[in-house]
Amino acid sequence: MILKLKYVFIAFLLLGWACKNDKRYLSHEEVNGFQITDSTDVVQDVKAFQAELNEEYKNPDTSPLADKDRKKFVALDFFEIDTTYRVEARFEETPFENSFYMQTTTDRAPEYKRFGIVYFTLKGKEYQLNVYQSQELKLQDEYKDYLFIPFLDDTNGDESYGGGRYLDATIPDGDKMIIDFNKAYNPYCAYNKKYSCPVVPQENRLDVAIKAGVKKFH
Repeated sequence: MILKLKYVFIAFLLLGWACKNDKRYLSHEEVNGFQITDSTDVVQDVKAFQAELNEEYKNPDTSPLADKDRKKFVALDFFEIDTTYRVEARFEETPFENSFYMQTTTDRAPEYKRFGIVYFTLKGKEYQLNVYQSQELKLQDEYKDYLFIPFLDDTNGDESYGGGRYLDATIPDGDKMIIDFNKAYNPYCAYNKKYSCPVVPQENRLDVAIKAGVKKFH
């Protein structure tokens, strides 16, 4: 089961919402624990994510693509699925943070708060990423558990979108969180300049090539 809560990283249209208000592509298994342990199950879960993403981009009602691009769209370009990019991270909540206005690709300034930090090991090295919570969405029951993880990595501008990519998460029950970079996706700005998207904070730069998730759109 895929819980869909579209683009709650809140990329907006210049005159309104840029993206749909529902969470996207978090599997039931991820939300409710770490039941997925077999690599075959992980791969199938990612394939379901990719298929749903492609269907959204084909659909004129949900696609961020300009009409000329959507009409010839077949599928997004993904890195090969690699289960080594699915890691179990230690989650540390940061409850006393002040909210701030996140920079976007326009003059829009949505209010976020750093909700926590995830610490994880990838390919033998330790990394961390800040995890953010939208101060607008948390007021809505449907989205109150949504967390946003934008990141930059060494593939940006070459194999992946230069502005970085996004991951979705939900507030964990404990101090563990699954981070699956195979589900990293591009902001709508990567496809259409009419959107206004959060700029990835520099503190969320990873000094490693994340060869997983969605590639650059051509």
